[in-house]
Amino acid sequence: MLHLPRSRPVRIALWVVGVVFALGAVTLGVLWKRASDRGGQQYAEPFRIAGDLYYVGANDVASFLLTGPEGHILIDGGYPGTASMIQASVEELGFRIEDVRILLNTHYHLDHAGGLAALQEASGAELWVSEADADAVASGGDDPRLGPLRLLVWTGLARYPRPRVDHRFRDGDTIRLGPLALTANVTPGHTAGCTTWTFPVRDRGRELLAGLVCGMGLPPRVQMFGPDSDPEIAAEYQWSFSRWRSLPVDIFLAPHARAFGRWRKFQASRELDDPAAAFIDPEGYRAWVDDMESRLRQAGR
Repeated sequence: MLHLPRSRPVRIALWVVGVVFALGAVTLGVLWKRASDRGGQQYAEPFRIAGDLYYVGANDVASFLLTGPEGHILIDGGYPGTASMIQASVEELGFRIEDVRILLNTHYHLDHAGGLAALQEASGAELWVSEADADAVASGGDDPRLGPLRLLVWTGLARYPRPRVDHRFRDGDTIRLGPLALTANVTPGHTAGCTTWTFPVRDRGRELLAGLVCGMGLPPRVQMFGPDSDPEIAAEYQWSFSRWRSLPVDIFLAPHARAFGRWRKFQASRELDDPAAAFIDPEGYRAWVDDMESRLRQAGR
């Protein structure tokens, strides 16, 4: 190979260009990391859904607070950058973050487990995670099922602060805190330990079953190439469809607020004498299950 001599000014210019390029790459990386820490999420007014169940999440990435006389339970921690937002919403409703005794999680992804470590530190709560997702949560988001996307975790771009996993539960286990009782329905597919939480909520003398589903999207490989590309995950979803249909859910909740119509239902509740009625939506729950099954059938086409 022929090497052409370069003058000193040219070498200096090339060095400057290299430095500028490197600084630009670092700056973009920092900005991307900062954006990913919050995921573009904005503050959303916290509110009562029914009884002792409250919404304390961001505008789309959801978190829920269940309050009781012996302490409170908080489900899902949002992004690393939205933990402070969740804490502020808890306190805006008149509760203390220090009274949160239990942290629960639907699944290990960055946007739902990223803030668990900060919330755990602020509250002193014990964290319960499904057996199949516990290692991923404890590692800050690393899991073999991510495939090539694990590179984002390994480089730190999609890794979140590691919380302390205090307890691991299995399908069908019930987590109790005083009168509060939440049943873990492991509905794999989105992740191996994706957990749909069901629990009774008492409101105006009636008992309603709240269902916080887990399984909002198909893994990228299945989405792109269809269920035949990963028969194991396809079989997991088939199991989950049956499980979801067996649950007599009254109050439909989801890790992403848009999926259960947070804003629409919240606005409607303000106009009702019975605000909780806006969130009683078994039809919406069944429609969501049907839509998920349709999306699996249509994947890869």
